[in-house]
Amino acid sequence: MIRTGAQPLLSRPMVILGMTSLAAMTSFYLLVPVVPLYTASGGTGDMGAGLSTGVTMLATVLMELAMPALLARYGYRAGMALGVLLLGVPPALLAVSAALPMVLAVSLARGAGLAIVVVVGPAMVAELAPAERRGEALGAYGVAVGIPAILGLPTGLWLVPLIGYGPVFLAGAGLALLALIGTPLLPARTPPVEQQGDVSHAPRHAGLARPAVVFAAITVAAGVLLTFLPLAVPAGSAGTAATALLAHSCAMPLARWVAGRHGDRHGHSALLVPAVLAAVVGMAGIVWLGNPYAVIAGAALFGAGFGAAQNVTLMLMLARSSSSAFGRVSALWNLAYDGGMGIGAVGFGLLAGPAGYPAGFASIAAVLALALLPSWLDLRSERKTVNDR
Repeated sequence: MIRTGAQPLLSRPMVILGMTSLAAMTSFYLLVPVVPLYTASGGTGDMGAGLSTGVTMLATVLMELAMPALLARYGYRAGMALGVLLLGVPPALLAVSAALPMVLAVSLARGAGLAIVVVVGPAMVAELAPAERRGEALGAYGVAVGIPAILGLPTGLWLVPLIGYGPVFLAGAGLALLALIGTPLLPARTPPVEQQGDVSHAPRHAGLARPAVVFAAITVAAGVLLTFLPLAVPAGSAGTAATALLAHSCAMPLARWVAGRHGDRHGHSALLVPAVLAAVVGMAGIVWLGNPYAVIAGAALFGAGFGAAQNVTLMLMLARSSSSAFGRVSALWNLAYDGGMGIGAVGFGLLAGPAGYPAGFASIAAVLALALLPSWLDLRSERKTVNDR
């Protein structure tokens, strides 16, 4: 077990981890809105666009199921190096062909790489950070992996009309490979044997299941937003989509850090309901696709709710688990994250055709509102536990 009691919040390993994750995730986010557009331009339309995101998330979920055993055998350093390679090498192939089989094969590889990076990062932070500042440390790490969304989501959309799809895909590949520079400097940490337990057993614990379900509902909406907003805005308003994604990606890490800092001082459970409510109202605002101010404000508010929910749900799950299970908790949390995004992208691809984009976004807001119930139940259960002590 790594001793963290006397360590500063931003120790050398934490800084290296943050920089490595920043480079890898910038590569990922740069291509998140670009790949669906590229796929749709190949003649597959909304279905192909949804499949490109859905396959990525499917691969991510499948790899996350295997992550506890993989990390127990190979450790964090080797795992991160493999994840970076899977994120970096395959996108270069997209410069060759927009054929759907090629896109889906690359999406599978990127999804597996994403799973490794996003599971290793929070698990290492949880172990490296002082226990009393774990929420703030996860918030700071959230900023580090949120900056790529700020830079990548709008930049990819802005660059495509200027330089074309091929150079953007090559840029994404190069950014991920830069992250390899930091991987040899990461701690060669191997998680405890207890982390090899089956991730599927964790949701049976109500204290883990409720935050995971709430977070999955929010990520369903996030998958819809990131995949379809560039396609949904009226023709000639591409700048609205890019600006909205920029507002979303700026609000998300800021809210994640503020939630972590506030939660360490005043408790995390009370923040879950406000986070979900902000996400619901934000998604509802995007229904007015013809109003750029509503779209941008809605995306920003959704990003704030999404960012706060990221920190709150993860901290609640970690607080209800032993330190030896941090890797398994990180995998479960990321399963909710990526599974929700994949379901949202594929499901909305089926819904948007017959229902239209405004009705589709309204339906997603309504589904997201249902997550307020388990959020409230979790808060009530937490308060009851505290009062019974």
